[in-house]
Parts: sequence; C-alpha cells; structure tokens
Amino acid sequence: MYKFLLYKCAVITSGHNDERTIVKNSKTVLIDNNPGRTAQTIGIARELGSNIELIHEPSIGVIGNKGDSQCYLGVQRKVEIIHEQLRKRTETGTNQLRMRLVQPEYTVATSDGMRNGTKEMRYSLIGREVTHDSVCEHLSASGLEGTIAVVACDKPPVGTAAAILEHNKPAIIMSDGPIRPGMDSITKERLDIISGFQVAGSEDEELKHRIACEACPGYGSCGGMFTYNTMQTFLGVMGLEPLHMVAPPSDDPRRVEQFPDELIDYLLQMIKNNVTPRDIVNRDSIRNAMIVAMAIGGSTNVLLHGPEIARAAGFGDFAKDIMTPQEFNHLSENVVPVLIDARPFGNYSMVDIDEKGGIQVIVKELLDAGLLNGDAMTCTGETLSEQIKRLNPPPPDGNVIYTVKEPYKPTGGLRVLGGNLSPEFSSVLKLAGVEGGLENNVFVGTARVFDGEQGLLYSLANEPEIFQNGDMIIVRYEGPSGAPGMPEMLDSTSRITTLCRENNIVVGLMTDGRFSGGSVGLVIGHVGPEAALGGEIALIENGDEIVIDLNLNEINCTPLQNEDTLNKRRNLWKETVEANGGTHPSIGLADTRLLNRMRRSAVSAVYGAGMHPDRQLWVSEPRDPVMTEFSPTNKYRD
Repeated sequence: MYKFLLYKCAVITSGHNDERTIVKNSKTVLIDNNPGRTAQTIGIARELGSNIELIHEPSIGVIGNKGDSQCYLGVQRKVEIIHEQLRKRTETGTNQLRMRLVQPEYTVATSDGMRNGTKEMRYSLIGREVTHDSVCEHLSASGLEGTIAVVACDKPPVGTAAAILEHNKPAIIMSDGPIRPGMDSITKERLDIISGFQVAGSEDEELKHRIACEACPGYGSCGGMFTYNTMQTFLGVMGLEPLHMVAPPSDDPRRVEQFPDELIDYLLQMIKNNVTPRDIVNRDSIRNAMIVAMAIGGSTNVLLHGPEIARAAGFGDFAKDIMTPQEFNHLSENVVPVLIDARPFGNYSMVDIDEKGGIQVIVKELLDAGLLNGDAMTCTGETLSEQIKRLNPPPPDGNVIYTVKEPYKPTGGLRVLGGNLSPEFSSVLKLAGVEGGLENNVFVGTARVFDGEQGLLYSLANEPEIFQNGDMIIVRYEGPSGAPGMPEMLDSTSRITTLCRENNIVVGLMTDGRFSGGSVGLVIGHVGPEAALGGEIALIENGDEIVIDLNLNEINCTPLQNEDTLNKRRNLWKETVEANGGTHPSIGLADTRLLNRMRRSAVSAVYGAGMHPDRQLWVSEPRDPVMTEFSPTNKYRD
C-alpha cells in the first residue's frame, strides 16, 4: 500500500483511489508516476492502442473462460469485441471513458463431457477452484475497478462469480450461450451430448459413430438444462447477469452486435453509482436463484455451487444463512413445480426456451405467482421486477414453458436427503430425472458396492448381466477428498439408464461423488460425510438393504440401524485405515499438486466442496433438518 512507504504522509483523496497521491514537504507527489511502474503501463497502453493519458486512472477490463471443449470456442471473439468497444470509449473525445484499459485475461478448465468416465474427471470441480484463484489474482493484483466477464462451461462461471464477489468491485457477467442441438440424419430426432452418452453401451458401432458425429454441431455450452444452463440461469436470477443474455445460443448475432455495448453501459452505471456485486448478491437474491433452479429441474450441482457463491458473498453456512434443507424440501415438494419440458428429463433445449421468450418468461411466471422476491437488485440497475417489466416477456407457451397452475411436473426438480447414510443432510436427488422405482415415494433396494467408479464402468461394459432389478449401486471414495476432486459420473449414469430402459428394470446409484446435470434415473449424489473421511457410506456391504424414503426425505442402510453392527463395521474400517498408514487403500491417487491440495483442503459438499485452508472450521457434524446447531466461522462476511 502506497501510504506505507518509507515516510509518513497524509493522504489526499483523488477519484476512485485514495492512495494515488501523497503530500511530502507541502508538495503533492504523484506516487503512481514511478518511472519503473510507468514504463510498462505506457508500453501496454501503446500496444493496446488505448489512451496513454489515462494510465493512472482506475482500470477496467474484460475476462473470459477457456478450455479444451466446444463450450469455450465462442468466448474469445466476444471478449475481443467487448475489449475493442472499451478501447474506443477510452479514446480522446467528449464522451471519453476516463479509465485505464487492461488487456483481456482468460482462465482455463477442463471439458466435463470429454473427461466423464476418466481419471481426468477429477479436475472438473477443481477447475472451479482454479478459475476462482486465477480471476482473484487478476482482479486483485490489477486492481480492476470495473470488470466484464464472458463465461462458459460448468465450473468456470461459478469460480468467476465467486472471485468477483470477493473482489467486490463493479462487475457484470455474460454467459457465452448454449450450443444448438444436433439431428440424427436417419431418425431426424434431435440430439445432444447426452444422446452420445446414452448409446455408449450399444453394440451397434455404426449407430454410435453416427450419433457422435451429429450430436454436437457448432459451438457453445451443453444445450439442455444441465449444469451450465442451470448455473447461467442462477447467475441471471441472482442479478449478476442481464436476464435476456442467458438463453440465446452462442452463435446468436445479438451476442456480438447488441450485448457488448449493453454490458458496458450497465457496468459504467454500476461504477458511477458505486454498486458492487455484494450489493446485488444477498440472501434474497440467492434464494430467488435457488427457487428458479427448482422450477427448471436444474442440475444437482447447484447444491454445490450455491453454497460456494454464498460463501463468496459473505455467508458461511448456506443451510443456516440462506435456506435450510427443511425449507428447501418444503418448497420443492409443496410450492415450486417444474415449469419446463427440457432435456435431460424432457424434450427441449435452451435454444427452444430462448425462442419462447427466454428464462425471463419463467421468472415472470414465478414472480406473478408470488414465489420470488421482486425487490432484489440486479446488475442492470433495476430490481428483478423492474427488469422483468422492461423486458416484457410473453406468457408461457404451454409446450416448452408451462404455467405454475398447469406445470410440466407438479413438484420441484430437486430434493435433499438425510438419514443414517447422510447425517450431514448433504445428499441430493434430481427428482425431475427419476424414471421409475419409487412406489409411494419409497425405494427398497439391495446394495451392490464399488470402491471407485472405474470398477463400476468395467462391470457395466463387460458384465452387465450382474445388475438386477432393485439393485442400489454404491460408488464410494469418489468424494471431494477421496477421489480427490469429486468427479461427476455421466458415463456411469448414462449406461445405467440404457441398461434399465432396455431391460425394463430399475437400478439406482448412490455416491459420495456427484453427477452431471445430464444424468437421469434414481441417482443420489453428495452423500456425506464421504467414505474417505469415514462416513457411513464407507460401512455399507454387498447385500445390505437400502431404503430411499421421500416421505421422510431420508436414505438409510437398514443393517446400520443396529448399533452393534454399526460399531463393528466402523472399527473394521478404522483398522484398515490404520494398517494403511492413515488413509483408506481405496482412495484415489493424488499425484499432482492440485489433487493433493484438493485432498488436504476440500470441505464437505454442504459447504460447496471447495478448497479452503481453514478446513477444520468447515468439517461438518451430524445435522438435523433445521440445522441450527453447527455454524462455521463466518469470517467472509466482513
């Protein structure tokens, strides 16, 4: 900090930065004018073609997400167009934007679709953390006073949003947009990435090749209501992204012709009025976003990303500060229906939602039904209600988007579960994607245990006949610490879905890992505490009776209800861990610095499964549905 230089001085307030000038011996000294620092600043401005006279003004810039995926292919062009528009506004003239232009920066992440079913999938959720770290470093070290972010794929948008919230300077987000659906050249059916995964178990090589070639034409993020579109909708409803920018596809002309100038105008208004991300993201706006996630049958990953965003906004415990599991389930069971017929549980894509008016149609329907707080502020300078009024979306069409009175499904798409396998109340079921097996909201099955997803994938590919109707597959040691990295299991769930459909059976899957937003079936993720930390899921044995009871919102292993059995199995587990030097032999290999960092610092799924150095403050205790007992140090609020 400049005020702590080698001499004492008074500080003169100047513009946005009260540390830009000092007084020494009654003379004003421009401390930013150190020739060493100024040399590069001038050089950068010269190479960027921006105004050298503005090099000591507050800085503004654009960032983007990139990676090895079609999701990111459209990002760079948008970033460059926004950057050029910012450069033009810093040119000398009557409407000059008096801010220093910073060159564009990009984060990197993996491709969920291309890595599902592989060991590289461990880096998917870690990609959220890497994005957060790189954006945090860029914003903080560059001192950006205004930021526009173009985001894509699943995890980088959340990492970007979290870093923006921590930096807490004016910032606005635009999702790059979804890919358009493909089409099967023979059946003329619409295709997407899930179509490819769901034929993976077929013996028809020609079919598999055709679907692979035709499922993902063009570019953009996955098109169904998977994790990407769940989280872009979440960010829009929460207020960090203009609602009308969420649904249009990545190749929509509006994204390069209309939206860039709108984003700049909104950002400049935020800067002028000193509106920061934490002014926008609060308890009410996060609750709004979670309710809409229920109404769109959103991805189970929202139960990881919502707590991480809340943490970055200053709320240490999502369940205590934002929404308890009890309230979440009440809303999902009794209040909030599913309003869209969308993939993976339905028929349509985000492109179809855009053609029917966009997510603003859904938000207006929920506002009119009194299910959202319309007074929440947004990045456009309007409240949520005011933004919807200006956008004036059409009513639901009744085919792609439905009304609250006549919904697509009568109950919300997500449910969180407790029970003796989930004392943290962390487990999540995407109820909108369940295709069968719940009789009177209860499933009673038989445990078939795999210590790691690779064993399951081997059996699905080579011995599918071992899976019987009523099996509940248990995949463990795939949690945040155990894998490490908590990989999602789209490959496994897609093969199980195909197996069940072809044989007219019901086979469930329960894991301490997580699922893709494209997964369907009776699949339960985020079971915690995870097996690597000694959670009850580690104590299940083959043949155990597993009961899923949605009347009680519990998952239970019947033998573990017997205290003697529970203690015997727990002691055997501890003996195995002690004999292996303090870790269970089934945990994954942490052979890189990133994987080792995740293993040692990952917090529970109920806190977002992120990497935090003060992990001991975030390790959960058993929780009841109202969760009033345990609260980690809420140091982030200040």
